[in-house]
Amino acid sequence: MEEIKFRATPAARALAKRLGVSLLNVEGTGPKGRIHKNDVAGFNYVKKIHVSPLARRVAEEQHIDLNGISGSGHNGKIMKDDVLALVSDPQVKAFFTRDELYGTPPAGIKVAVAAKAATNAQASQQVAAVSNSTDETEMVPMSMMRKVIARRMSESYFGAPTFMQTWEVDMTEMNALRAKLIEPIMEKTGKKITVTDLLSLALVRMLLKHKYINSSLSEDGNQIIFHNYVNLAVAVGLEEGLIVPVVKHAEKMSLSELVVAIKDLTARTVSKKLLPDEQMGSTFTISNLGMYGVSHFSAIINQPNAAILSVAATVKKPVVINNEIVIRPMMNMSLTSDHRLIDGLVAAKFMTDLKALIENPFSLLI
Repeated sequence: MEEIKFRATPAARALAKRLGVSLLNVEGTGPKGRIHKNDVAGFNYVKKIHVSPLARRVAEEQHIDLNGISGSGHNGKIMKDDVLALVSDPQVKAFFTRDELYGTPPAGIKVAVAAKAATNAQASQQVAAVSNSTDETEMVPMSMMRKVIARRMSESYFGAPTFMQTWEVDMTEMNALRAKLIEPIMEKTGKKITVTDLLSLALVRMLLKHKYINSSLSEDGNQIIFHNYVNLAVAVGLEEGLIVPVVKHAEKMSLSELVVAIKDLTARTVSKKLLPDEQMGSTFTISNLGMYGVSHFSAIINQPNAAILSVAATVKKPVVINNEIVIRPMMNMSLTSDHRLIDGLVAAKFMTDLKALIENPFSLLI
């Protein structure tokens, strides 16, 4: 029988071995179909794991991977006792094996566990007592989403040496193009085109021409991974936290397709119907706070991306054009770059080309 060959990074092979995933079933997103670690992780995440709510809470607090655990419940459902069997701390086991899961947790058990397990008024009062709340202040446990965001942002901020470049862009022509496209895009897709949609298309075009901006660092830190495709992440802010859905292979999409994809992902993010795999595999991220009137900001890189673009509000300002002062709609955009991969000159060339395309956007339609 002929041996089936496939391309996969060492990190992807190691993760697949640890998770018990056959690489033959994984679709690679790298050059010539090469399988990366994120491809394996994404394949693994979309597998359904049947687990009870309490078992999931124990696993989250004790950092236990539910993959590969054989459940003792109906149809292999993972139950609380299945997860506790992997816990070595006797106090944790004692707390979670009590009949009533509320009250002050023993030493070593996070208050968040007690707060999540509490289901009645008595539990709420006791959790408040543990957190030392007063009439003037309120302390509540961090949600799991907030914890993940805190961890990832800390890792990015403290783990990568970054620098920022801010550019001011004349949005006159971009606004004019959007105005001309509102009706035809609405007729074709049923969606209203936004500035973010047009900026996203401009980004996709530029990222394919500036490979370092669309790159990432290997896990061992010894190789630069150039992506010959664009998986564009669009930051969506919710009250619960920041979610970054990813438009996969945006470079293959027309403007209409990109508008539909962004709107669909954003809507499902807000309604909390986004799949885990749809938050993975990005090669670049755009964060737009312009609709909230933010005049300038510098976002933290969404690892393992090499850079992130921050888009601020468009404001009418007096500018000098042909030695005359005129009023133009101006927008600030900032690029935060990982200095391990991107140098100042590389970032400046990218931003120069992006600015030129935004100020002369009709070439996007050619």
